[in-house]
Amino acid sequence: SSLLQFGLFMSKGIINILKAVEQNLGKDGQKVVQDALIKTGYEVGAQMIDPSKVPDDISDIELMSFLATIINTQAWTSIEDPRIESENKCSFDILWCPLQDIYSAFDCRVQRYFVQGIIDYFRDHVFEKTDFQIYFTSTIPAGAESCKFVIEEKKSGEPDNWEEYSKKLDRKALK
Repeated sequence: SSLLQFGLFMSKGIINILKAVEQNLGKDGQKVVQDALIKTGYEVGAQMIDPSKVPDDISDIELMSFLATIINTQAWTSIEDPRIESENKCSFDILWCPLQDIYSAFDCRVQRYFVQGIIDYFRDHVFEKTDFQIYFTSTIPAGAESCKFVIEEKKSGEPDNWEEYSKKLDRKALK
């Protein structure tokens, strides 16, 4: 429980840093903090998987579902319910998150930056032919019973929903 309390304390610190930087330094400060969080996520992604050890017989959606489970259960220590829905779509529900009682729905954007770094690592080193759309349909801090996420293959030329929604949240934070 001490380690959990430490993590919650650090998470709240990151939220307060981001809000103070946005308030005092605006968009430039926001970008500095985001870049640091994305870099941290990239480093976490590199620690999650050795691309040379991925079995040849695993599909990209199976691998993505497995990696999402590692992110959810190890990096975030959340309890999840994962599903592979088709050969190009998986999803999961976060049933409990250690941050759900201290983060507002808007605060969850900090996790987006960590995840962006992890996604960037996976794009650079793990998935050579497949790219994914990642989005949520509900969150616990917004009042839902669980956080519901969907991951599906991205079509060529399609905008990245994760990045687009992050930009929308960035603009909202600066208002």
